[in-house]
Amino acid sequence: MKLTNHPALLEQLAASHALGTLRGGARRRFEALARDSVTIRTQALLWQERLASLTELQPSEAPSANVWKRIANAVENERQKSRAAPPAPKASAPRGVSAWWRGAAAAGALATVAGLVVGVQQHRQLGEQVSQLAQTSRQNAELAQAREALAQQNTELLAQLKAQPDIAYVAVLADGKFNASMLVTFDARQQALVLKRVGAYQEAADKSLQLWALPESGGPTSLGVLDGQAQMRLVANDQQVRATPALAISLEPKGGVREGGPTGPVLFSGRVLTTR
Repeated sequence: MKLTNHPALLEQLAASHALGTLRGGARRRFEALARDSVTIRTQALLWQERLASLTELQPSEAPSANVWKRIANAVENERQKSRAAPPAPKASAPRGVSAWWRGAAAAGALATVAGLVVGVQQHRQLGEQVSQLAQTSRQNAELAQAREALAQQNTELLAQLKAQPDIAYVAVLADGKFNASMLVTFDARQQALVLKRVGAYQEAADKSLQLWALPESGGPTSLGVLDGQAQMRLVANDQQVRATPALAISLEPKGGVREGGPTGPVLFSGRVLTTR
């Protein structure tokens, strides 16, 4: 099955990869396909961009300073309860007691011991049941808190996804060794190209990167000069991007080239893909 022919499945796998829920062999196969397909890499980068801020949603919380004190008090109470009372002095049997009475007394003592053993066992079982109930109650409370936190995160995630720009086109610009360096998206709602650096390349202070549209016929057309920031926006329109099958970035003198085509080397290029 060719994954790019199934957009819904591709988007689901890219979202799971960004969330970290795609694991094991499935994650390795997805990453192997992404290395060979610009479309799959694009979806993976888009979902990573959408979910990048989710790590800041859950605030950290330090435990109370009284936790250890309560634990120490509970342990001390258990020690006091488990201390055995000192044994009572054994009374000598009065003289003249018959063998029958001694046998009866011994039987009564055995019955008392048996009753104590049974009582201790029942007390221990009751304590274990109470402990299990308390543990189950704590687990249920933790599960309820986890479900509430998950519902809150889902609500915030849906709100963030709705606030995302209307991305109609996307391009991953890479070098000759297929190393991605620039992610370019077209926001149809804002009529703007959004460029984000995803590689480590940084031009010198006396140089500028310039973005070019590569139409099917005719020479390259400049779409704007990039500054040194990690992300920037360039004004564009839907018709202009729709007529551009590919984009390229060249290295130019400071401020870029005002007329004609690129004068410096073309560092990165990639095809423009539609997301609809």
